[in-house]
Amino acid sequence: MLTKSVQRFDGSLVDAFARAGEVVEPLFVPSQFFTDDRGWSLMNQMQGVLGAQGQVNFSVQYPGVIKAWHRHAKQTDFWMCLQGHLKVGVHRESDGSSWSLVIGEKRPGTVVIPPPLWHGAATVGPAQAGLLYYVTHAYDPKAPDEERRGHDTVAGFSWEVEHK
Repeated sequence: MLTKSVQRFDGSLVDAFARAGEVVEPLFVPSQFFTDDRGWSLMNQMQGVLGAQGQVNFSVQYPGVIKAWHRHAKQTDFWMCLQGHLKVGVHRESDGSSWSLVIGEKRPGTVVIPPPLWHGAATVGPAQAGLLYYVTHAYDPKAPDEERRGHDTVAGFSWEVEHK
């Protein structure tokens, strides 16, 4: 039996999906890294094949980094930390309620964050944290569904480790 190499496809995932079905062969679509001083991400994964609007992303956040606060008008986020641990913060502006939860390797599960809740995450512990997340609306650079504010702008919310 001859084993073939999987062919690289340099188009969109939607086009690869159609082409793989036509040729009845597997195709490899490379992903692109986005990197800055906070960590790195693989964005827009599965876009267009999971439904008309959503996308899957994976983001790695370095120890000590806080990514907060942001919110969406339409998009719901589904967050699952697969590597390390994140302190997730969520804030409801209408009544001033805030929540925090540590998720990760030792506390697996998915946090569902609907609009218009402010949310963010801080890496806790000595390891980087890897966040796999699904969003119900794909990112549109021409009209981002995102509003931002500083990590220290929610009164009474601490991103620090709580010593108990």
